[in-house]
Amino acid sequence: MPTRYREFDRSRLQLLPLAEREHDLDASYWLSLDEPAPAFHHPDLAAVACKLMEAKRRGAARILMMGAHVLRAGVSRHLIDLMAHGFIDHIAMNGAGVIHDYELARIGATTESVARYVRSGQFGLWRETGEINDLVTQGAQLGLGLGEAVGQAIASSGFPFRELSVLAAAWEQGVPVTAHVGIGYDILHEHPNLDGAALGAASYRDFLIFAAAVERLEHGVVLNFGSAIMGPEVYLKALAMARNVARQEGREIRHFTTAVFDLIPIEGDFRRELPKADPGYYFRPHKTMLVRTVADGGESFYFCGHHRATLPALRSKLLEGGR
Repeated sequence: MPTRYREFDRSRLQLLPLAEREHDLDASYWLSLDEPAPAFHHPDLAAVACKLMEAKRRGAARILMMGAHVLRAGVSRHLIDLMAHGFIDHIAMNGAGVIHDYELARIGATTESVARYVRSGQFGLWRETGEINDLVTQGAQLGLGLGEAVGQAIASSGFPFRELSVLAAAWEQGVPVTAHVGIGYDILHEHPNLDGAALGAASYRDFLIFAAAVERLEHGVVLNFGSAIMGPEVYLKALAMARNVARQEGREIRHFTTAVFDLIPIEGDFRRELPKADPGYYFRPHKTMLVRTVADGGESFYFCGHHRATLPALRSKLLEGGR
């Protein structure tokens, strides 16, 4: 029986071309690999680099989870290079990351002013951005994950800035990029051409692809760059699934490394869980990734700094062999 409640009629919406949008970022902001990045130094950075190199040697998982603002930091080329060197063999992002990657590849610009466009009711309602929905629907019909479908489309496109696309590079290198969406979170969900069933199927397939990567986490590494909710929550559920199966098979998934890179300072010992009376208790990367899931044999690290500095710094350490 259909719902008894009134639904919003999306056919009434007006979509405008991206050419009419003012963009906060364009391709000139994206760092080249030989361009100096903002300085970042931390004594533990070399240790994480060594953990990644050891995980690569063992064939264990090297997972990087991230929020969309990591892409907006202009470090796409660094992410692509980390995959090319084999230091990262899985990337997980949210739906906004897919949007920024696609817009950047297509027109060489991304990011709109929420404050400006929400006043006129135009926020997110841009014609070319909505093309992603069609790619996801087509991909879901073929049994593809969300990140896989969009990455394949960008890689085979004639987009003028596709060399900046993390999704396209991952597709070409055979590295999974999984996109973990929440319904209503992304501007794509405003568009009349969104197929909710296809979106759910594609993103859930990505979750299962991610969980399969977590099955290889023994002696591996999980990096979380700037994802306060998606990263820790998706990782937590996938780890529970992987450990459930590993236990039945007589295996363990407990000797691995987690590293969180974020902008929020953590006072005191970040390897200890804060009391519930402390607001910091609710910062999921801390309690989930730095404490709880590594409590029985793992190791964790925390780095506070801007992603435009920390990610290039980690890449430099890796290229230097961890020195």
